[in-house]
Amino acid sequence: MWSHRSARLAAVAACAAALTWGSLSPATAAGDSSRVPPRAWITIKGHGYGHGHGMSQYGAEGAARRGLNFRQIAAFYYRGTRWGTAGGRMRVRISADISDDLVVKARAGLRVRHSGTRKILELPRNGASRWRITVDRTGGDRVSYLTDRWHDWRGVRGPAGFTASGAPVALVTPSGTRTYRGRLMAVAPSRGSRARNTINVVSLEGYLKGVVPLEMPASWSKAAVRAQAVAARTYAAYERAHRSGPICDTTSCQVYGGRAAEHRDSNAAILATRELVLTHRGVPAFTQFSSSSGGWTSAGSMPYLKARKDPYDGWAGNPVHTWRIRVKDTLFESRWPSIGNLRRIAVRQRDGNGQWGGRIRSIAIIGGRGRVVVSGDTLRSALGLRSTWLTFGVTRRG
Repeated sequence: MWSHRSARLAAVAACAAALTWGSLSPATAAGDSSRVPPRAWITIKGHGYGHGHGMSQYGAEGAARRGLNFRQIAAFYYRGTRWGTAGGRMRVRISADISDDLVVKARAGLRVRHSGTRKILELPRNGASRWRITVDRTGGDRVSYLTDRWHDWRGVRGPAGFTASGAPVALVTPSGTRTYRGRLMAVAPSRGSRARNTINVVSLEGYLKGVVPLEMPASWSKAAVRAQAVAARTYAAYERAHRSGPICDTTSCQVYGGRAAEHRDSNAAILATRELVLTHRGVPAFTQFSSSSGGWTSAGSMPYLKARKDPYDGWAGNPVHTWRIRVKDTLFESRWPSIGNLRRIAVRQRDGNGQWGGRIRSIAIIGGRGRVVVSGDTLRSALGLRSTWLTFGVTRRG
């Protein structure tokens, strides 16, 4: 998500080394505006990592360390939601499989399933090392197997897929082999298309097992990981209800790594919260989350995604509660070349929450040839910043 995301927390910690703040001219000292000399260092000091909507993952861990249970953590970050349940299945597009054929490793119990007729065909034990589904000349699906070479087995009515009676199935992709629970299907992206996308059809609980340890370290406090399981389950149920097709397996949805990503501690958290979701007006809530709130959550698009002071985010183990980086003025000039030589950075609007007046909503970047006004989100994306809650300091460089 957004992302929500956020969750590659080990990588976050690795890139969070502090830089010296030094003698700076803070933007707030000149009405949230900083003059920039012709050759300058711009030091950016900020709070948090991510959009700040909903649950802070570092905050969840901080809350757990202070004795809150997962229900209390969820209630703090999603105030106004209620508890409910959700089950069913997820359909996940596997982005690593960029080819049009669906190839899996042979294993005991491997079958082909027709989705339309729900007919299941047992695959013979014939010494094959791999099985695949491809598209024939008429646009139909054909199953073949690999021994010394590929051999045609038979045609099947699509969309078709492989299953192994509840056991994981190993998917062969151009970048390597990945194992998934549930069923792997070859699905046309649109009616009449000869292309095929690989879709993993898996139970909601099985899906979570491949998500939660990639969104939060499974070794964190039980209450924090359980809160993450609830947030991820609810987010998945919300996305499923608001999409016409499968969800993705990247940070644009939730990172999903299949069976290979699973961890026993996160699996235990998923089991302990089985089927529990947060609801609003009787349906799953939009439970966004991000790595760190920096001490204030930000208002989101839903009434339960409120801006509020977060007393749990700033524990000693959070490397991105406060952060600093230093860049050259030329970085701004390269991102917005129409301005010419950078002369001033002027924050126009903030959200009003926390130090410096909170997260930037609008900012003017002014140069010798012109100016641009961009949102805080655009600034963050263009400069590769951790969040929009930041301020600027300027020093000359030789």
